[in-house]
Amino acid sequence: MASSLPFTPSSSTGPRSSSSLVSLRRSVRYTEASRRPIPGAGRCVSCRLIEPLKFANGAPPSVPILADQRIPGLRKSVLLQDIDGDSDTKLRIFSGTANPALSQEVACYLGLNLGKINIKRFADGEIYVQLQESVRGCDVFLVQPTCPPANENLMELLIMIDACRRASAKNITAVIPYFGYARADRKTQGRESIAAKLVANLITEAGANRVLACDLHSGQSMGYFDIPVDHIYGQPVILDYLASKTICSDELVVVSPDVGGVARARAFAKKLSDAPLAIVDKRRQSHNVAEVMNLIGDVKGKVAVMVDDMIDTAGTIAKGAALLHEEGAREVYACCTHAVFSPPAIERLSSGIFQEVIITNTIPVSEHNYFPQLTVLSVANLLGEAIWRVHDDCSVSRASSLATTYLILEISYLGFLAPFILYFHLPNT
Repeated sequence: MASSLPFTPSSSTGPRSSSSLVSLRRSVRYTEASRRPIPGAGRCVSCRLIEPLKFANGAPPSVPILADQRIPGLRKSVLLQDIDGDSDTKLRIFSGTANPALSQEVACYLGLNLGKINIKRFADGEIYVQLQESVRGCDVFLVQPTCPPANENLMELLIMIDACRRASAKNITAVIPYFGYARADRKTQGRESIAAKLVANLITEAGANRVLACDLHSGQSMGYFDIPVDHIYGQPVILDYLASKTICSDELVVVSPDVGGVARARAFAKKLSDAPLAIVDKRRQSHNVAEVMNLIGDVKGKVAVMVDDMIDTAGTIAKGAALLHEEGAREVYACCTHAVFSPPAIERLSSGIFQEVIITNTIPVSEHNYFPQLTVLSVANLLGEAIWRVHDDCSVSRASSLATTYLILEISYLGFLAPFILYFHLPNT
């Protein structure tokens, strides 16, 4: 395992005095290559795929922990050397209890161990947090999605931030793979609260210096924070997987399950060889209840890929899939970053209307909620690269642009259609 980690310690070049051993520090220098490796020539993957879940004697397997690590594409050469002074990177990663598996994968990607922390709950439900190692002057990253139970996980994150602040951490970054309360980002009726703004204020007042979030429900949520927010997207992970399925581009159509997700679906379709777009028009009668009205676009005889940021009760996406089948779609795929999976989502998704349900691990999925059509992808590498760049004062948008953008082309060769994937970079910002 140690050989696959991005960082390997260098050996000492000679005897050192006891005083120099005390002040021994490691510095990390890396150089960025100007191009990604050519496909097929030992390229570094931008994400890790957890293999589609398979049942054995009716019992689903557990999700494996990250086993194969690669050095990031632009961090081609990593040099560690022991020097005296204050050049220690002092990068620390701590995990809350919401998604420890993802936190461990992120730490493995960076070649670090998770920081030692004691989190427990008293009999009355109060949360206790104690850091069990020094973070004075350190750059601390706290990985904690505010997924269900949202209130407990949010409170735990706030107390973790407070503990780091009181322990004199230099910088505190709240890494929130799934940002709860993001849907309450505006008033839809009179006398409603805007909980997204309230949560942003709580995180800021607790002492966080920065927030790193993945696929926020709406872009305006970033404006609710009075501290910097780095926003990364889980789309490249899903695109990576869809490209491996070599779906003919002439048969592919990207579908937005509602009008509000059109911009997201259009961006997704553009990266799939500018695939055609369809929209499911629906009217929502009340919270968590959706009514499908009609379909805008043609899906007859095509493979429909429904794209959304999250699946909660699956009412919207399930009714949309039923409509797509009625309109003649050959296969329907459901893709989302955040799998909230509130009841009765599992029953709706496993009913057979979807060829495959593709999600990421921003929210942990319990083993008893696995079903044969479910595929779980990992965003650990995306988060890990973003964390490294924030720590090293590099461009996070550059890291996002390195995520592979795909054009699926069909080239006739010897009577066969051969799918090719072209890689290119977006400009650095």
